[in-house]
Amino acid sequence: MDTVRKKYTIMTVTSMGVRITPLSRQPVHTSSLYQMQSTSAESNVLNVSASLGKPVKVLTKFVSKSPISAFIQGELRRRGIEFEGKAVAQEGPWGVRHQFNIADSGYGLRGPRVHNDRAGEVGLTLRAEDFDLKRIFEEEGCQIFHLSGLVAALSPQVGECCLKMVEEAKKNHALVSFDLNYRASFWKGREEQLRKVFHEIAQAADILIGNEEDFQLALGAEGPKTGGEAVSQIESFQEMISRVAKEYPNVKVFATTLRQVVSANEHLWGAIMLAEGQWYVEKPREIPVLDRIGGGDGFVGGLLYGISQGWEPEQWLKFGWGTGAMAATLLEDYASPVSEEQVWSIYEGNARVKR
Repeated sequence: MDTVRKKYTIMTVTSMGVRITPLSRQPVHTSSLYQMQSTSAESNVLNVSASLGKPVKVLTKFVSKSPISAFIQGELRRRGIEFEGKAVAQEGPWGVRHQFNIADSGYGLRGPRVHNDRAGEVGLTLRAEDFDLKRIFEEEGCQIFHLSGLVAALSPQVGECCLKMVEEAKKNHALVSFDLNYRASFWKGREEQLRKVFHEIAQAADILIGNEEDFQLALGAEGPKTGGEAVSQIESFQEMISRVAKEYPNVKVFATTLRQVVSANEHLWGAIMLAEGQWYVEKPREIPVLDRIGGGDGFVGGLLYGISQGWEPEQWLKFGWGTGAMAATLLEDYASPVSEEQVWSIYEGNARVKR
């Protein structure tokens, strides 16, 4: 896929927050010690390219004089992710704040649980007018502009912001990537309004990513006729994506991960992709899991990295498989490869020591 050289490899719009996770994979309701990290699905996607030395940028919003905001900015700098966004006043204890995700990683047969605490999050105030879009997209520019349904579904105002950014990105020859990321709690009572927004973004997208639930519930696609095992789902997933491709003919790349959960510690991990009419398949195979949260973002990050580097499509999917599998080995919910070679070793199943 052709990409136009710009200042940034990938840019995104996001609502940054923090995730707090009990130590030693313990449940939230019995724990007293927690690890805190800066997070958002969109910044997690950018982390792969940032770790490999590529310039990336998040467009967001902060809370002025907030220690949580200062923590988030420090973490973004540490991760090599540039950021731009206004800081707004908290307006007292009941004013705006950054979102909190409280996550139990799970262990064995106790599955992971994530509690989203997003009331009053500053990301709800995102507007296109907060940014100099002409400078950002025309003068600076990016090869890929990435969007997630988690941001597009925050509010009608934020959905409109996403649409305007997509318009500017397309006008300035960036590829648009859209990870549908359907969440039932975000859509409750807003189905008609959000279906319209998601449909418009998908129409403009060059790269469309989602699982079977995403395609069905976010875009209204008819679901796949699945079998029992993850491997047996491949043909039915291909059939579903083929139907979606007819509805969105401008999309050049469709991708989805395949995951079968054996336990919280062991998954079967695979992926399929339709790129410009050609199918590519990574059949599910066993991977160890330290923390599954962020595995999908890791996959998208690796996929977009491969596209941005001008590789052949087969390599996009393999690299995405590797970065997704890598994210599952980390306590953080993003993949941070030290080199491309490390990712290829993961893909090849080569866990021998490197000296």
